[in-house]
Amino acid sequence: MKLILAIAAGGAIGAVGRHYVSAQVMKVLGSGFPWGTVSVNVLGSFAMGALIELMALRWNVGNELRAFMTVGFLGAFTTFSTFSLDFATLLERGEGYTALGYAALSVVLAVLGLFGGLAMTRMFLT
Repeated sequence: MKLILAIAAGGAIGAVGRHYVSAQVMKVLGSGFPWGTVSVNVLGSFAMGALIELMALRWNVGNELRAFMTVGFLGAFTTFSTFSLDFATLLERGEGYTALGYAALSVVLAVLGLFGGLAMTRMFLT
């Protein structure tokens, strides 16, 4: 039960964080392209890489804290469900090339963000 509560608490905080970060990015960059979703997916992927590497190399945490941070917080913060909705919306607007660019940009930058988090954490800890 502790594990489920940890995931739920992390998820609540992550969802609010996603909303806040996405809204702030959209204020700065505008709403013509889903930059808010791209931003949270890249930032969340970077954080996931950094956390996983940190926990593998130096930080021994219990299952509840690990689940709180990864499954809960980052699972709710990064949002490929919203990514899918944004993609579909762009397609329905007749912006097929923009939709494909959005999908490619999101996936490539999120994966690069994860590897960046891994590498940066390794650099500082090893």
